[in-house]
Amino acid sequence: MFEGQPKGLFALALANTGERFGYYTMLAVFALFLRANFGLDAGVAGIIYSSFLMLVYFLPLFGGMMADKFGFGRMVTIGIIIMFFGYLLLSAPLGGETLALIAMVGALILIALGTGLFKGNLQVMVGDLYNDPRYADRRDAGFSIFYMAINLGALFAPTAAVEIMRWAQANLGITENDSYHFAFAVACASLILSILIYYATRNTFRHVEGGKQAAAKGAAQENAGETLSPADTRARIVALCLVFAVVIFFWMAFHQNGLTLTYFANEFTAKSAEGVQAMAFDVFNLVAIIIIVYALFGLFQSKGLKGQLISGAMLLLCIGFLGWQYVNTTSAVEVSAPIFQQFNPCYVVALTPVSLAIFSALAKRGKEPSAPRKIAYGMLVAAVGFGVMAFASFGLLSPVAQAEAVEVGTATYVSPNWLIGTYLVLTFAELLLSPMGISFVSKVAPPKYKGMMMGGWFVATAFGNLLVSVGGFLWGELPLWVVWTVFIVLCLLSALFMFCMMKRLEKVC
Repeated sequence: MFEGQPKGLFALALANTGERFGYYTMLAVFALFLRANFGLDAGVAGIIYSSFLMLVYFLPLFGGMMADKFGFGRMVTIGIIIMFFGYLLLSAPLGGETLALIAMVGALILIALGTGLFKGNLQVMVGDLYNDPRYADRRDAGFSIFYMAINLGALFAPTAAVEIMRWAQANLGITENDSYHFAFAVACASLILSILIYYATRNTFRHVEGGKQAAAKGAAQENAGETLSPADTRARIVALCLVFAVVIFFWMAFHQNGLTLTYFANEFTAKSAEGVQAMAFDVFNLVAIIIIVYALFGLFQSKGLKGQLISGAMLLLCIGFLGWQYVNTTSAVEVSAPIFQQFNPCYVVALTPVSLAIFSALAKRGKEPSAPRKIAYGMLVAAVGFGVMAFASFGLLSPVAQAEAVEVGTATYVSPNWLIGTYLVLTFAELLLSPMGISFVSKVAPPKYKGMMMGGWFVATAFGNLLVSVGGFLWGELPLWVVWTVFIVLCLLSALFMFCMMKRLEKVC
């Protein structure tokens, strides 16, 4: 998986890890910040949250256009600088009045604009590393590594947000509302680290920083000899648009992790955990589990004795560490709502090699599903994830009634395991859909429309993020199982649509 990759991949992946760490640190607490600091209801907070996500994924379309003219590397650098000032403005404790609200909106626009210049263009640079014939057959594995780097940053982000807020409240005597700004300040520091990594390792990827001429040369090399008739071109574009339509509803459901699933964690989930369950809320225990997974793969896949010995040593070390942690976990630990967002990136990093191994084995037997079929399966799995939430919510009060019950001390809370399990199921769905969708676009898009079609993927994701706000408006007087059933139905209908269109989609693969 890691062998034979261009050095520039690891450099760009590390630079991206720093930026994503800051972004997800901010995002882990942002919805709660809106309600606590400005007194907004769930629906209004959801509109702001989802509109921000929409801009983050919509603006890469324009960032790519700018890069075609001025160069990918230049836009990545400018994007980081713009993001820095956005996070810096967001980290200023201006209170909860009109001025603070205006400053926050301005900060969100800067962050979204900077991300638009950074996100897509860094991804294009990664892809261009594989225009070199030496690495062409390692593209899929390379993007899997890059995707893992994103989630490594996201893995530590919730813990960073929660711990810096606790530290600020305990040591500086500030209120909870003001402590949110310390979490936002973490993002500023992470961007400084990101740009330092970028320029310290620039010599490994400088050749893919160019603009329009370099991109055109790479596309010509990649697509040499490929010509499509107008009918074939039209069929491919139609197939991609069908996939984009489904992607909208996946991200609408999946990104409830920062909205309604966070609301559920905050309002309906037990506030403490003990024993083995408590260990799940220590990010270093999760890292140990991830290392165990990779050590097991190394133990059985290493070609030499040295690799097997190193893998075995890491395996024993991590098992010992977890045993030591268990023995020393003698009291209940506090469970904070944002911390649940660490489970999805943990699962992504841990399960990526498992996913690759499964599909590799299926491919050798000629039974690997096509990318469109994997996407359809992903929608079915997402429906199962929200089914878990619906089952966990039967018998619970509505959010409005729960708030009243909290006031009189009669509120009912559920085990954190329901959310932990839901994130596991939704991660399976993500691994089936997100990398496969990007792969499908890069493979099927007509050569002369490849940039526009990749932009279409981001735009579809943007619209899905805008629709995340639907969850916020459902969060109120409706029974919780009804809220989750809405997403179950949307996922099932999307999967049914994909299966109905499967012949057309697989025809262009």
